Amino acid sequence: MYADKIPDIIIGRLPVYLRALQRMSDKGLKTTSSQELGEHVGISAAQIRKDISQFGEFGKQGTGYSIPFLLDKLKEILKVDRIWDVVVVGAGDIGHAVANYQGFKNRGFRITMIFDNDKGKVGNQIGEFTVEDTEGMVERIKSTGVKVAMLTVPAAAAQTAAEKLVQAGVKAILNYAPINLNVPSSVKVQYIDPSTHLQRMTFYL
Repeated sequence: MYADKIPDIIIGRLPVYLRALQRMSDKGLKTTSSQELGEHVGISAAQIRKDISQFGEFGKQGTGYSIPFLLDKLKEILKVDRIWDVVVVGAGDIGHAVANYQGFKNRGFRITMIFDNDKGKVGNQIGEFTVEDTEGMVERIKSTGVKVAMLTVPAAAAQTAAEKLVQAGVKAILNYAPINLNVPSSVKVQYIDPSTHLQRMTFYL
């Protein structure tokens, strides 16, 4: 509904607001203002109001925002008012950490499978998961209808793995490999490369 019209930079700020609102809610707070929310997330009140107003009028002049209402609305907009199944490709250090991370469950995501092409890792247990062979990955993902994947493989293997995920019907890939992926425009890719973020920070030191 909104995807073609709303700038990606705004979509990128919504999870930040969602996280702050959840923390406020956990403390028992029921209402907040754009000023207060801005102080929590380091974004101006005017920018927050502008971002949120892209999706409708959720606050009232003088009374601010209802935290439970805005939480529900942001979850609905980001489509995390449901649980998304996620596959992990790559059973190395990052794959281990991701598979064992407990923070996804209450944020709308559930890891369901983990794959690797290393025969020495296939069949091993990572927490509650048994590592599966990437040879059967396309059919396995197709049969379960999973649309979201995390790619935690080395850079050299990332493009091949991404192509398999696309073939399997995956529409969203979170890529930890330090390489840009070539995928169809219908597939959304987000990149997490700690080195890039460190380089961005050291500019200011």
